[in-house]
Amino acid sequence: MNSLPNQNQPNQMQSEQIPPQLNHGGHELFDSHEIIAGMINVLDQFMIFRSFMKDQTLVDILDRQYTFIESQYNLIVEAFRTGQKPSGSTGVYKMTQPHDVVYGITPSQPKKPNQSLQDVKETGLSAHMLGLLKSEASLMGMAATEITNPVVRRVIADSIPNFIEMAYEVFLYQNKHGYYQVPQLAAKDAQAMTQAYAPATQPVQMPTPKSSQMLQ
Repeated sequence: MNSLPNQNQPNQMQSEQIPPQLNHGGHELFDSHEIIAGMINVLDQFMIFRSFMKDQTLVDILDRQYTFIESQYNLIVEAFRTGQKPSGSTGVYKMTQPHDVVYGITPSQPKKPNQSLQDVKETGLSAHMLGLLKSEASLMGMAATEITNPVVRRVIADSIPNFIEMAYEVFLYQNKHGYYQVPQLAAKDAQAMTQAYAPATQPVQMPTPKSSQMLQ
């Protein structure tokens, strides 16, 4: 038979019993703070990077991404503070870089740390942008699976594809300028890798679950 509830446990509540602005789990609050603080870091770093840039194409990418990230930041902060649907939509980020990727390796000088601020160039600046965007996308993806407030979860989940798109735009810029080179395997090796898996077509025989046991 089922045991009686533990009288030492605090009373439990359903989410509908909690005001929207307080409808957050403890773990979610920490994750949300990390996401929002991460967005501030991206914006602040982008502002710093801009002062070193000379390539107008990269400046244009940075400016468009900065404006978009700032709009997403405001939406997430609004949803997080109120627990309710924000006043705007997350929207869709649209890159301007062509999607063609250059394959192959061109010999270049080995990379090393900058010796002075005079060494800061577009190759490093774009790499920092890519790293920041990838990190924020990864953080959002991990946190969105466990966020309890449905509005905050949806806003963050909808933001992930946009950060992926922005990161990919920076990758394309780097690849076009030879900063991010993409080697390929030999044709026979690539063929073997792409043919390494087959579709599941046969009916699956799932095991029978063990008999349920009553809680003691």
